[in-house]
Amino acid sequence: MNLKPLKMAGIVSMVMGILFTLTGGVVWGVVVSQLSAEKITVPNDAKFMQGAAVSGPLSALAQADIINTHALKGSNGMTYSELGAAATAAKNAGDTAKAEELTKQRGTVMNGSFLRASLFTSVLSFGVCLFAIGVGVSLLVIGWALNKVGSQKVAFEAATV
Repeated sequence: MNLKPLKMAGIVSMVMGILFTLTGGVVWGVVVSQLSAEKITVPNDAKFMQGAAVSGPLSALAQADIINTHALKGSNGMTYSELGAAATAAKNAGDTAKAEELTKQRGTVMNGSFLRASLFTSVLSFGVCLFAIGVGVSLLVIGWALNKVGSQKVAFEAATV
């Protein structure tokens, strides 16, 4: 019985496992370094990770959450779209001062949304990296097992009729 294809599949699986694991690890490191370079610290009024440097998935989530809290506080609980509707209504009612104030608040809420989206993108990147590393380690184990089985010597007994 030819076990060469099994051994070859094991080698290919191990090579892919190494590539997935290394790529996931390198990208994780890049995301950490980019977040760290921003020198962001989670504020003390955050729900969790207060005072932590934003450099990982949990601290990025904590920062995104507190940005939303601050943005909503600054807009009296109104979202970007609600502020737009209120500004339009104030303008239509002839209250230009209120319309301008709501428009300024809308800009602040929009900036908060952009910052949150960036932080959520980094959290997503960490998840993809972890997935790649998990797949890579799994492929390494499967490849090792296939290679081990493919290296075995198989003895056959001739069947007697």
